[in-house]
Amino acid sequence: MGTVVDGRAGRRRRRAGDTPARGARRVGVALRAGLYRQLAEDADRAAYWVHHVRLGIGLSEVAALAVGGYAVLTPGTPARSVTLLVLASVVVVGTPLLALLPLADMVRGPRGSLLFYGWSVGVTVLVAIGSRVDGGATSPLFVLLFLVLGFMAVAYPPWGVVVIGALMTGSYLVCVSRPGWTSSGADSSAAFTAVVMATYTVLCAMASANHWDAHDRQALLLRTSEVLAATDPLTGALNRRAFLDRLDAAVAAAGTGRAAVVCLVDLDGFKGVNDRDGHAAGDAVLRAVTAALTGVVRASDAVARLGGDEFAVLAEGDGAGDGEDDGEDDGEDDGEDLATRLRDAVAGIGAGCGVTASVGTTPVRPGDDQHEVLGRADRAMYRAKAAGGNRTTALGG
Repeated sequence: MGTVVDGRAGRRRRRAGDTPARGARRVGVALRAGLYRQLAEDADRAAYWVHHVRLGIGLSEVAALAVGGYAVLTPGTPARSVTLLVLASVVVVGTPLLALLPLADMVRGPRGSLLFYGWSVGVTVLVAIGSRVDGGATSPLFVLLFLVLGFMAVAYPPWGVVVIGALMTGSYLVCVSRPGWTSSGADSSAAFTAVVMATYTVLCAMASANHWDAHDRQALLLRTSEVLAATDPLTGALNRRAFLDRLDAAVAAAGTGRAAVVCLVDLDGFKGVNDRDGHAAGDAVLRAVTAALTGVVRASDAVARLGGDEFAVLAEGDGAGDGEDDGEDDGEDDGEDLATRLRDAVAGIGAGCGVTASVGTTPVRPGDDQHEVLGRADRAMYRAKAAGGNRTTALGG
């Protein structure tokens, strides 16, 4: 019994000892996620960041020219003036080179934020050197970093603002104001400046958080609107407009040799369900049919409800049509195997209510347009229905 108790106590001590380590790991994970946040998910957001970089380049150029004018117009040693002019020249010449980078691609990557953090760190180093050369805590050049923090607040992720702001505050205390410290530490003016910069960092981080929250809400709203605009509200399948967009893309791809087939699925006996059991039961059948059709196609295929009890399936790429020709068409691969799977899936869920499916299928051929493809599939479907339903018919291109 004593051994069991000792074992439990040991495990508790180990868990207690691991708690700080686990907490540090969680903080590290959260910090990495905040710092390395993807900056752009689409072309519009990428364009926003490219525009932001251009604004930053312009701001850097103006600030560098102001530093150059300050170095020339204010008294100081020749070494101080030359150093400030060299630093300003580095910014004037080097910053525009950022525009040559593939910015739109970089901001859509998982580490795109590293460019901006590196830029901010570089500016901090240059300003710290210039301020130290210009007199340390008495130099006005360090206020340039307030411009950098303001620039960050309107775009950078909040954690990025916090980290870079802390770096700037630390660089001021250690690199700029340290020569004026007393024996007991930093003087009151240096401490006051550091407190102001830290407070300004917090304000900028709050502004950044609000900006990103607004962006996230807008992005979620847009994604939701896009889904609703492309989805049939009853079944969750694609609607007619979204299906036609996918079909247009498949027609265009057919010219490059990419295979695709279209199947039109029309339910047999569905009207009887509505008449006999009511529209609620009919709606349940439509949802079940959607699930059944989706279950027998690939994730990359499109299942749509075109209206009423008519569905459509678009299968693209390798294996789009992998059935055998039935002698009725031109002998080419026409997707009858897919059509058969769709028919069988509907028959399985409709066995209890007398619902089956007539399926017409046709390949997408080079030179087609969407009306020709749908017209062939529609004719094939009506042939299947005229032959008694619960069967498939294929028409070649």
